[in-house]
Amino acid sequence: MPSRSEKWVEITIAAPIALADAISSFITDQGSLGVIEEEIVVDAFDDIDEQEGSGKIRAYFPDDHTAAMKVNALRDYLKSLSQMFPELDPPEMKAETIADPDWEEQWKKYFKPLRISRDIVIKPTWERYAPSGRDIVIDIDPGMAFGTGQHPSTRMCINAMEEIIPKDRTFETWAVLDVGTGTGILAISAAKLGAHKVVALDLDLKAVEIAEKNAAINRVEDRIEILNQDVLTYQGRFNLIVANLTASTLIPLRTHLDGMLEPGGYLVLSGIIEKDAPMVEETFLRQESLSSHQLLSEKEWVCFVLHKRREAP
Repeated sequence: MPSRSEKWVEITIAAPIALADAISSFITDQGSLGVIEEEIVVDAFDDIDEQEGSGKIRAYFPDDHTAAMKVNALRDYLKSLSQMFPELDPPEMKAETIADPDWEEQWKKYFKPLRISRDIVIKPTWERYAPSGRDIVIDIDPGMAFGTGQHPSTRMCINAMEEIIPKDRTFETWAVLDVGTGTGILAISAAKLGAHKVVALDLDLKAVEIAEKNAAINRVEDRIEILNQDVLTYQGRFNLIVANLTASTLIPLRTHLDGMLEPGGYLVLSGIIEKDAPMVEETFLRQESLSSHQLLSEKEWVCFVLHKRREAP
């Protein structure tokens, strides 16, 4: 966690629910160290008009030399959304500099136990949950990292893994690569679903520290290697690769990810807004070794599950 002396820019946005995920994704791309989405509560805002069918987004940036640029970029993005969707109420935003937010208390307000697939339940470390039947419970302390299972892109990745790791008998053991691990939620899910080896990569050192803590909480640290490393500098062989990023980040990784994927393995691509889906699909299926296995969608988000053809005998 940051020291008490650090200052932060807190962004608060009221926007139509239809735009909330796109705004959160843009904020994450800008380097926010915490994004919280919630549905509007009538008296929640002091000086932002609330709209029926709206969501509220809070985000935090370090108050450094890049903060003003990021705030301006966000304002420009919100204006462009208003022009693209004139039928929707325009998003409203305020930004203020604050002392170190109490991250734990912020998350406690909005993060509750959540079933995100048939068998997997995500819960914060501070909540109790009584599992039943086949429940696989994953404890997450999100800190400032992205990934609590609440976002459609995360849920679709976990649903895809749940259909592959326990059910596909092609491989005796599963080696999984998680690109952009955030809180470690996907890496931990893979381990709990039965993967024997998981490598989790993230460029954000803070995310790596949080993911390591979460792996230990869930007692799977012996099967997960978490590295502060760019995937383009990493070499390995995996039969399942999960990349929950953005279209613009995924596309340059096409050749490298395909090169690390074993024949017969699966590549799960998520974090893709619907309008970018055709571009991602065309780019990855250009690799003759890859074919479409499954397409998942939720709201305006898309997840591709691709299968690598086996080499001819």
